[in-house]
Amino acid sequence: MELGLTFPLQRFLKMHTPLYGTQPDRRFCWDLHCIDLRGRKCLLAVHCHSRYTFVRFDVTPFQWADLPGLFRQGAQESLLAAGFSGRDIERSGLFATSLSLTRTHGRREVAFLNRAWDDVLKFDLCLDAFCQAQPLLDHAVNTQPSCCVGFEGLGTGLARMATLINAE
Repeated sequence: MELGLTFPLQRFLKMHTPLYGTQPDRRFCWDLHCIDLRGRKCLLAVHCHSRYTFVRFDVTPFQWADLPGLFRQGAQESLLAAGFSGRDIERSGLFATSLSLTRTHGRREVAFLNRAWDDVLKFDLCLDAFCQAQPLLDHAVNTQPSCCVGFEGLGTGLARMATLINAE
């Protein structure tokens, strides 16, 4: 699985620019960005295929140092809170591979990130400032109808992720 890092996230982590990804199947790709919410550094993660989004609020420097671990924990907690069982998530195979850090996965995917960030800001009232996991905010963002390349008509990130998890 590839985690594409935006340039602002790379600068924030003070890391060299990673190589481009080689994964042709976007079901195994996420793009990650560092955003500020209420003056705190947060992780914004968007699945490149479904546009499913989750936020980790007020991430500590120690957690940023283990970005793959931060991502795995955030993805798992968000999907469990969205109603997926641990067994279904594991069976889907979407998280079974090792993680590699790459550049973001293209213009369309960065557009997903920008749209997700706008939605997160729009639903700021759903933010729980006392918890890193943000199930209410994630739900609000992932139930917004939008077009998504690879899926017909309007859909939601939650519905498209459900299609992926339940299809495997």
